[in-house]
Amino acid sequence: MMRLSRDVAGPCLAPGGSVMAVGAFDGLHRGHQALLAQVRERAAALGCVPVVVSFEPLPRAFFSKEPLPRLSSVREKLQGFAAAGMEHALLLRFNTALTAMSAEDFVRRVLVERLAAREVWVGADFRFGHKRAGDVAMLERMGAESGFKACTMPSVLLDDSRVSASRVRMLLAAGEFAGAEHLLGRPFVIEGRVEYGNQLGRTLGFPTANIHLRQRVSPVQGIFAVRVGLGESECSWPGVASLGVRPTVNEVSEPLLETHLFDFDGDLYGRRMAVEFVAKLRDEQKFDSLDALTAQMDHDARSAREILGMNPVLARA
Repeated sequence: MMRLSRDVAGPCLAPGGSVMAVGAFDGLHRGHQALLAQVRERAAALGCVPVVVSFEPLPRAFFSKEPLPRLSSVREKLQGFAAAGMEHALLLRFNTALTAMSAEDFVRRVLVERLAAREVWVGADFRFGHKRAGDVAMLERMGAESGFKACTMPSVLLDDSRVSASRVRMLLAAGEFAGAEHLLGRPFVIEGRVEYGNQLGRTLGFPTANIHLRQRVSPVQGIFAVRVGLGESECSWPGVASLGVRPTVNEVSEPLLETHLFDFDGDLYGRRMAVEFVAKLRDEQKFDSLDALTAQMDHDARSAREILGMNPVLARA
């Protein structure tokens, strides 16, 4: 089982030495996966612990004046690290204190003292430390002085373009889920625990399982054909979902993912649920009446059933 630590200070986490990857790792796309695989292989070759160093909140989100859409939750990111074979994750709190730390102190305190680095793997454009003063050249220089090797991972190219979290966000915002899946190496999914809502969907004939995104900013908004996984099961149950602020009735201040599972009869409250986005049907919009909203929901359900290979005639059966 992967161990998790959060602080710069503390005893050495890898007394026998470590091989590590350092980065934000939002979405754990194919480029990230290649980097973590390299770390795992090198750690095995050197008899060291494979370690990943990451940051929460994401550095870009910390500095951005606008909310940054996230491709994965913290929970999903940690699950991805464990699945990639990392034995320890140092998930540093990205706060004012960390941003004030010099690049040299970051190397000494985190890479050397906390993790006993033997090899440090990063992307070629990696920057770190106060005012982003640290770069690969500094890592190489300090590594030579401190006994570790700084290594850069070549960019992973798909369709002649670099795989990046920004590129994935752009594809998702455009509703290009197949393209995003190609870069991620898996379908785009939002996970969470089902919570109680105001039961309006049930009264309209479309009961929903609700996941509150709270402070997480989603890269997608609108109405979608989806597949749902319950608990640890794969995403296979067909449905239609809305992700937004519900502008017609009981508008909410934080994004809400509402999913109607087709032909489902059961209690989902309190259960973990994963929603895989298959196709975008339309943008969220405000309707003049509940009748108009219900008619559109019926149309959305028929469209989603057809996209998912079901009989659209059964949408209101």
